[in-house]
Amino acid sequence: MLQRILTIALIAAMPGASLAQTPQQFGDLAEGPYGRLVIRNAMVVPGHGGPPVGPYDIVIEGNTISQLVPFDPVTAERQGSRERPTGDRVIEANGMYVMPGMIDLHMHLRQAPEEIEYVYYLKLAHGVTTLVPGADRGLDSGMAQARLAEENRVLAPRLFPIWNWGQKTNFKRAELDDAGMAPRIAREMMKQGAHVVSVGNLGWSQELFGAVCKAVWDAGGITTVHLPPSTNAVVHAVDAARLGVTMIEHHYGYAEASLDRNVQDFGREYNYDNENHRFRYAGKVWTEANEPRLLSEVADSLVRYGVTMLPTRVVYEANRDIERAQSLPWHEKYTHQALINWNLPNPAYHGSFHYDWTSDDEYYWSRAFDLWGDLIYEFNKRGGRVAYGTDDNFIWATPGFSNIRELQLLRETGMHALEVIKAATHNSAQTLRQPRLGLVHPGYLADLVIVDGSPLYNLRFLYSFGALTLDKNGEMIRTKGIVHTIKDGIVINNARMMEEVAKMVAKSKDGVGPNAVTAPFVAGTNGRP
Repeated sequence: MLQRILTIALIAAMPGASLAQTPQQFGDLAEGPYGRLVIRNAMVVPGHGGPPVGPYDIVIEGNTISQLVPFDPVTAERQGSRERPTGDRVIEANGMYVMPGMIDLHMHLRQAPEEIEYVYYLKLAHGVTTLVPGADRGLDSGMAQARLAEENRVLAPRLFPIWNWGQKTNFKRAELDDAGMAPRIAREMMKQGAHVVSVGNLGWSQELFGAVCKAVWDAGGITTVHLPPSTNAVVHAVDAARLGVTMIEHHYGYAEASLDRNVQDFGREYNYDNENHRFRYAGKVWTEANEPRLLSEVADSLVRYGVTMLPTRVVYEANRDIERAQSLPWHEKYTHQALINWNLPNPAYHGSFHYDWTSDDEYYWSRAFDLWGDLIYEFNKRGGRVAYGTDDNFIWATPGFSNIRELQLLRETGMHALEVIKAATHNSAQTLRQPRLGLVHPGYLADLVIVDGSPLYNLRFLYSFGALTLDKNGEMIRTKGIVHTIKDGIVINNARMMEEVAKMVAKSKDGVGPNAVTAPFVAGTNGRP
């Protein structure tokens, strides 16, 4: 057995060697993994915050990066001419950049009639190779999809569905609320396949909240929290960090931790279950924040307690400029009609609360974005870990496109573009406790993104449609975006994948007319849908 292992290792080390492996076919969308795949002459953005290096020939064996062979002029002169690595497939990446696949730590897989492939394809085409989805289609479905993705039986990112505390166990309500039972319950959940556990409904009790966070961590998982305004008086962001939650989603609980009183100034009309009220006051609370305290004491405390900040700014951007969100250029060709229907103002749907959205509300949210951004910057500057998520498929945030916009919104806070890429890759892998993800490095899994142009020059190069720029002759061109996403060694044809998305969207819009948002701008409608 040892001799066989040594023989395989020697063969794999040979420049042109290939371990026998028949690549799997996903129609004309993707192929792999290969016995030996080589990405030749690529600049590398490693993911840990360091600058681009290269060019490199990147050797991938199966689903693992095995070598990064440098071919810069200095190395070539020192080592002399030598044979370039080759394999079952060689991708010429002249002028292109390779970075780790991105890890979206909070998003949603909405129900039919939106096809689940619609979300998978948009995410993959925009460089996202790992997802932490809410179980919108039910946890059983989510876990079944996770297994299929792990086995590469569907073309999808890696999936780590979010579990609620106690889900898929037989413990009674009183036991779930008993802090002393937390270790036993957490072990049972991990045995059933849980890894990411939401503790958002435990904010009514600091004792229980802390016990669950510790128990899940000790059992090998992580905890995540959306701190609802209904219980921020008991557990705000600093409390949650002190009590050991792994990551705090969104923006809730930060401004509340800086207030000069213990509770937010909710209006007399406020009802938490009225989403128009809820989102209005979630923006307005930032006008009450004690700014010096927020940007010093609160930021320092969050860093000291070691919590990860997961902003998901993109899903809230509509609140500061609703017309912008409703008129984004990709809605016509790439936003599924089911998603548009869910986004339209309608009190029956979650996140569709813009049926009475005022200029004052947009002011509150503009103020929120500015101060929230300052907090993210200070937290990052002090050594806090900022990670990456979108919460998309809600509030006019179209999957995939929102992933690139989230990078831009993190850059807007003042974080360096290298820090932004690190947040989306290495930081998120560490937060998820996945030590073989998040870097371009030998021994790491081959979850990679091949980009036409440096994302550090322009993050918008990561959009599927690329971005306008000038070539070496000064002529305006449009870059190709991400040419290939590689997940688990499988090479994806991103342009073909976007064609499939466009077909799904065209079918979803067949026979659809104007709606409450578009009617004023459609001839012959008299402003009515």
